[in-house]
Amino acid sequence: MSTPIKPKDRDAIIQALNAGVVPRLGLRHIQVGRAREVEALVKDIDRLADSGSSIRVVVGEYGAGKTFFLNLVRLIALEKGLVVINADLGPDRRLHATGGQARSLYAELMRNLATRTRPEGGALASVVERFVGKAHDDAKAADKPVADIIKQRLAPLEELVSGYDFAAVVGEYWHASEAGDETKKSAALRWLRGEWGTRTDARHALGVVRTIIDDASVYDYLKLMAQFVRLAGYKGVLVVLDEMVNLYKLQSSQARNANYEQILRILNDVLQGSANGLGFVMGGTPEFLMDSRRGLYSYQALQSRLAENAFAKGGLVDLSGPVVRLQSLTPEDLYILLTNIRTVFAGGDPSRHLVPDDALHAFMHHCSQRIGDAYFRTPRNTVKAFVNLLSVLEQNAGAAWTDLIGGIDLAPEQDVSPDAAQEGGDDDELASFRL
Repeated sequence: MSTPIKPKDRDAIIQALNAGVVPRLGLRHIQVGRAREVEALVKDIDRLADSGSSIRVVVGEYGAGKTFFLNLVRLIALEKGLVVINADLGPDRRLHATGGQARSLYAELMRNLATRTRPEGGALASVVERFVGKAHDDAKAADKPVADIIKQRLAPLEELVSGYDFAAVVGEYWHASEAGDETKKSAALRWLRGEWGTRTDARHALGVVRTIIDDASVYDYLKLMAQFVRLAGYKGVLVVLDEMVNLYKLQSSQARNANYEQILRILNDVLQGSANGLGFVMGGTPEFLMDSRRGLYSYQALQSRLAENAFAKGGLVDLSGPVVRLQSLTPEDLYILLTNIRTVFAGGDPSRHLVPDDALHAFMHHCSQRIGDAYFRTPRNTVKAFVNLLSVLEQNAGAAWTDLIGGIDLAPEQDVSPDAAQEGGDDDELASFRL
């Protein structure tokens, strides 16, 4: 017996798939395949929850399901009791910069901070309140002033880089909360989110800080946040960064290398166990990883650390290293995926299926004839076409699927971003040249 699907989940899934993007709700209703990759990331999450650290570079072609996979990992981490912060990199959001782009990335990550009870994001205030609430409970149990307990609990943060101001701002949030000063509470949260542009403005609003979160300190504050959420009762922080290919597209080799140096710093910290309770999952294309001119492999120290196991060939897989290559969906996986999408349209009720099983076989055969095996290697366009087919059948009771399938036009997935045609910068005039 099929499980009913809530109308809210159904509509969210269909709307997202129809636009060719990944739904934020109801992923469990359409997830198929890649069990080994998911299992490897679940082990990483368990290691994080046990005060460990992890880093993964998830590699897949455009439309291969990277974002879906990252969202699935994100939901698993939330269920395991971790705090998840996620963002997409872009021209104005990078890991390293001097013009505010790194601070912009940090601010976006903090806006998207999510917990199990606030999976949609915006949970930073809830995390701080939970820390303050635990301090109140501990103070009551020990019969000590709350201020002393808060100072005692925050003391380990002061030993970390930039930790003194971080601890001072959290303490100021508690004082403002006790005094009912909503303005100062808001100012403290703005500081924690990296939204103050100058030290003068932050000092005027809070009075206790000498610095602000800037481009140079973003990674240090991510490590601080990982420690802070553990003090608040969570198990750690998972940072999910998608669209890492935007670093590959940077025209300046100096800017690319500066970002790759930051990735190297993160990689070294994580692999050496210097970032307890902090994990990273980064999604990018094969070019972002392997291009010897512009990708991560162009930075020798990263290439040596990210090089894949030479014995993992001929169908053999090694998922113990930092790089996770998303394996292609099999035709059987795609059939199950289309079946799941048909079930979503029916709200989980098999009696309301818009097309029979024969239509699924006919649709897959049509896709195979039009674009070959790309229809399951990069399934985004295929899924979108199938959703469009079901949408037409749902809204036109007299339409027959047999008449519609032959008219579906498909093309292999490719990068259509504005930057795609401009990958060759001043230092790489021939990077986009093809015969």
